[in-house]
This record gives sequence, structure tokens and C-alpha cells, in this order.
Amino acid sequence: MKKHLPAFVLLLALLAIAATLLPDPAPRGFDLAAFGRLPVLADGRLKPMDTVARNTLLLLQGRQRVVTPDQRMLRPNEWLLDLFFEPAAADTYQVIRIDNADVLSLFNLAQADGDGGVRFSFAQLRPGLAELDRQAQLADSVESAERSAFQRAVAGLREHIVLYDHMKFSLQAPDSPDFPGLLKDPAGLADGKTVFASMDSYSLLRVVPPAAGAADWQSAGRSLLGAAAGGPVDSSVRAYTTMGRAWIAGDPDAFNAAVHSYATRLTGPLAPVVRKCALEALFNRAAPFYTSMILYVIVFLCAVVSWLKWPDALGRTAFALMGLAFVLTTVGIAARMWLEGRPPVTNLYSSALFIGWGAVGLCLILERLDRRAVAGAAGALIGFSTLVIAHHLALSGDTLEMMRAVLDSNFWLSTHVVTVTVGYASTFLAGFLAIIYILRGVLTRSLDRGTAEALTRMVYGIVCFATFFSFIGTVLGGIWADQSWGRFWGWDPKENGALIIVLWNAVILHCRWGGLIRQRGLMALAVFGNVVTAWSWFGTNMLGVGLHSYGFTSAAFYGLLTFVSVQLVLIALALVPPERWRSAGAAILG
Repeated sequence: MKKHLPAFVLLLALLAIAATLLPDPAPRGFDLAAFGRLPVLADGRLKPMDTVARNTLLLLQGRQRVVTPDQRMLRPNEWLLDLFFEPAAADTYQVIRIDNADVLSLFNLAQADGDGGVRFSFAQLRPGLAELDRQAQLADSVESAERSAFQRAVAGLREHIVLYDHMKFSLQAPDSPDFPGLLKDPAGLADGKTVFASMDSYSLLRVVPPAAGAADWQSAGRSLLGAAAGGPVDSSVRAYTTMGRAWIAGDPDAFNAAVHSYATRLTGPLAPVVRKCALEALFNRAAPFYTSMILYVIVFLCAVVSWLKWPDALGRTAFALMGLAFVLTTVGIAARMWLEGRPPVTNLYSSALFIGWGAVGLCLILERLDRRAVAGAAGALIGFSTLVIAHHLALSGDTLEMMRAVLDSNFWLSTHVVTVTVGYASTFLAGFLAIIYILRGVLTRSLDRGTAEALTRMVYGIVCFATFFSFIGTVLGGIWADQSWGRFWGWDPKENGALIIVLWNAVILHCRWGGLIRQRGLMALAVFGNVVTAWSWFGTNMLGVGLHSYGFTSAAFYGLLTFVSVQLVLIALALVPPERWRSAGAAILG
């Protein structure tokens, strides 16, 4: 059994991954997958309806599933269709998240009134929207950095309410009782000018592809205003109207026919767009990064247990699964690069993916050289942690967002950004290997002399690697800054953070070379490298100042504070004399 365990577990993992590629069963016969592949222009880029549905739900409620009042489970595309064509029903779905109890009191609601105590419907919130708007206007008069938790929550909720309400105007006016009737004859089109104008004003989606000679996509409302002025009704608008009628009537045959007919018409002039949207919809359904998260948990468990029992079988199992997770993440990052037409790192979200990917790649090399499952455990920890960070960053909107003008350079994104991010990844890896050294020494009896020396060699080698890439990446960043802003260095917080990483890694090496530290000292300094790197990666963005503040997020402050606190505790443990490690571990475990 032990001999064949790695192959058996790997086969099960491959079957599970293959299952994620299978199309979802069509609920009630409606081909939601085909609808989800239809392209639209939103937030400055072409994307499938499936992405619109998923991103909107993540922004509104932090998850993608929707539970109706009668306890039906809706897929994202089902919810989006209800929002477009049956808004009265969609208004009863509890999809708007409110965490702040004081904000909830504005609507005279209690946590017991919501799904899980935090999710509420638009219908529940409607009576208090006027008061919400008043409070939000008061919050707007205060600088964002000085707002209270209540004011930040109010401003955020208003943004979500506006998003939800405006999405309803994408394909028809929610307050028009017979919208399809307006399209039947020229008189109806003329009477609907006011309705069409409101659709054009509020719609967040551009669903009408450019006609011959046209420059860009249009909203349904803009297209219908042109038709009301004497032009024809665009075939895209008619197709969506037919889908809406079929959806409301519960007629899957008519709905599927309209979707497939429209998709076929788009294939000719917009074939590249259709292919990209189809791949993005498949990417959304497969969720490779979520699957990798699960694999990393299994890898970590196998690695840790292998230190105590079945070291060969479980070690090989951990190595095989980590390799599979690495390949899966590689495919996911490559797919994102193709969809975005950019190098792998363009924003905080993609930096989290790349840091985890780079660290796991290094761990695979280390594990190949030294089969102790130590690098496997470190890789699993970093891979899982960075994917969790990426998941939470995805809650802020589209992760394939348009590039800021100052970052719109594939050359520098491929050189400076990738190089400095490799420096981040390797510095984190050295720190996590050091954590394993400390915890194994404090909590277990598995840190023998051979393992301790192997870990020391790994940490030292990775710190050398990290110093090189951090230094080169920082110099390349200075050259890019000189081209963009006319100065090589400006003491910007992000620039300072990158320099601190280089200097700290250099401190570690000089202390080692000068004999100032040995094994435990090396590990303590490497763990503090996690603090330095986390500050440069996230902390500088929280300052909200500087030319490099691209990803400000106050929500991450407490997470960063907790992470730093844990690292300081681990450093303190590393400084405890080895003969007292067992008693320290006993105290920790109670």
C-alpha cells in the first residue's frame, strides 16, 4: 500500500481536476454556460457575462453562490439573468453584505434578518436608502484616511447599492412594465426615448458590438436611442430581448435558440473576442487556484505526517501533489497572461499568485535535492497563504483590470516587476523554511542534526538567491522610474521598501559570513525577512501616499499586524536556548 500510495493519490487528484472542466448541468434546461460566454464590454475590457456575474457577486457579498427565499441555490449566471429580466424577484435575494452593526441600524434591521447575519436583500434595504445616502454624503466630506469605521462602511455600502441598481439597466429598464413592447413598432420606440435615455445613463455594460465603421461597443440604451431616431433596432438588442422573454416565460428552448443564434452571429466578425470569452468562462468554472489551495493543504499534511511516520511514501506523495499544484497554478497564470495580454504580474492580485508560484517552484527544486519533505511543507504553506491572500484581493473587483498608464509597459512589467517579485518570493521562502526549523525544534523531536544542517543550507542558499534578485529588480525599477518620472530614485515608500529587502538580506549574509550568527541566529533573521517583505509588498500600499501606491487597502491592516506579531513570537522562540525548547513547546501546546 505504501509503495503505490503516491500514484493512487495523484490519480485521484487528476480525476478531481478533470471533473472541474466538465460543463455544469443546465438548470431547468437553460444553457447558462452558453449565455455566460457571451461577450460584453465592462470596466474597460471585453469579458464574458459569466465574469460579470461572478465579479459582481464577489463585490456585493464576498461569495458567488446565491440562495433564494425559497432556498433554491442559484448559479451566478442565473442570478444575473434574474437581475436583468426579473428584478423584482432578484430584489428579494439576500446578496448585499453588511458587517457593521451601526450601518444595519439605519435600516431598522437585525442580524437575524439576514442570511448568515450579514447578507440582506435590496428589498430589505430600500426603506433606508435615503438615510444611507445622507450618511454617505456626510462621509464624503471627510478625508478617506480620517473616516471612522462607520463612515467607511456607509461609503462602501452605497457603492455596492449603486452597482446593484445600475446593473439592472443593462438590458432593459427595470421600471418599464412592457419593455419588449416598445421594440415592436416605430411608435413604441419613439415613446421609449425617456426609458432608453435612463438605460444609457445608468448601464454599466456595453452589450452591443460595434457595427461596420463604428469605433466601440454601445450600451443597449444608446443603441435604442439611435433606433428611436429612425435607425433599425440592433440585432444584439433584439437577441437579448428574446432571451429575456424566454427567461421570464420559463421557455428553455426559445432561450437556448436565441443564445446560440446570437453567439453564431458574433463568431464571424468577433471570433477572437468570442474565443477569449469562452476560455475565460472555462477558466472561471475550473477555478485552478481554488483547486491548488486544496492540494497545498493535502501537501502540508502529508509532509508533516511524514516527519513522524511513513517518511518515504508520504514524502513522495507530498512532492507529487505539490508538483501537480505547481503545474495547475502555472496553467492558471498562463491563461491570465493570454487573456490580459500582459506579463504575469500587473497588480497586487497577480503578485500574490506569482510570489506563491515562484516560492513553490524553488521548493520543488529543494525537495528534489533533499527528500526530507521540509521544502514541501514550506512550499505548501506559502502556496496556500498567497492563494488565500489572492482570494481576498479578488473581492475588490476584476483581477484582470485595465493597466494604469504609468504601468502600461510590457517590457518593464516583464523585467523589473517579475524580477523584484521573484525576490519577494525567495525572501518569503527563506523565512518559512526558518519557521519550520523553529517549530520542529520547539514542538517535536524530529529536528535532528542532519535535518537542522539541511535547513540551514537551504535558508542560506535562498537568502543568497533573494539578495541577487531583489538587488537587480530594484535597480531595474530605478531605470524604469527614470524613464517614467525623470528621476532614478525618489525615496518613495515602495522604493524604500524594496531597498530595505536588499539591505536586510545583505545584513543576514554579512552576519553569517562574519560569524556573528549561527543556525538559530540565521533562522531568526530570516523570519524577520518575512516582516520586511510583507511591509514592502502590502504595508507601503496602506500608507496611501507615493507614486507606487497602486493597491491601497485598509482592510489588510489587521491582517498585516497579526502576521508581524506571529513572526515576532517565532523570533522570540528561536532565541530560546535549544535545551529549553521542549519546555517552551509544552507550554505552547498546554
